[in-house]
Amino acid sequence: MTSDSTGSVDAVPGDRELRRLLAGLTAVRDGDFGTRLPDDADGLMGDIAKVFNGMVDQLSVFTSEVTRVSREVGTEGALGGQARVPGVSGTWADLTDSVNAMAGNLTTQVRDIAQVATAVAKGDLSQKIDVDARGEILELKNTINTMVDQLSAFADEVTRVAREVGTDGRLGGQADVQGVRGTWRDLTDSVNFMAGNLTNQVRNVAQVATAVAKGDLSQKITVDARGEILELKNTINTMVDQLSAFADEVTRVAREVGT
Repeated sequence: MTSDSTGSVDAVPGDRELRRLLAGLTAVRDGDFGTRLPDDADGLMGDIAKVFNGMVDQLSVFTSEVTRVSREVGTEGALGGQARVPGVSGTWADLTDSVNAMAGNLTTQVRDIAQVATAVAKGDLSQKIDVDARGEILELKNTINTMVDQLSAFADEVTRVAREVGTDGRLGGQADVQGVRGTWRDLTDSVNFMAGNLTNQVRNVAQVATAVAKGDLSQKITVDARGEILELKNTINTMVDQLSAFADEVTRVAREVGT
């Protein structure tokens, strides 16, 4: 027994109480937060029990909240979660803030990436990922932004060539998209091949039509063609043959009659 200056008496914890406290501390050490000490005793042992139980309660809430946020954000993909641990201070408050900062950063980064990816899927190439990032998230950010730049350049070039050749009638245009590879390179090459073929075909047709207009019936369309362009080629070549034959006959008759 001990007494203070006021005369109150505190019972010194006995062997049973100390063993119970040791068992509780061991449980906490092993990650078991279900253990509580009886806190109905008076004096020092009652105070120790209340402090111990309060500590275990806070640890239990802390671990439950961290587990919940980790599961929501990391497993279920439910972004925006934050750990709420009332009454903690010191290192526990710092840990809670760190978990919330991590979850908040990840939420902001993923949502920004998703926003840009959605915009690209809808054909909007004006958006970029601008959220602060580091490490692998920064690499992903840079990769997606580079992809958007290349897609934008590709779309601009294809649109320009299509407008020049198909609308403005300015032949010879070629798409120039720097740095693209794979399917984008193949698509660029296909557009350029189409524009090049169309240029050669139209120019050859125009050359023969101009010659006919000037009375030169010696030229034929020789460019490779398929489909409707081939039909046009054959029609014009047949027309040239017929005009040439007509001109020859008229010349022959005129010569015979006039001479």
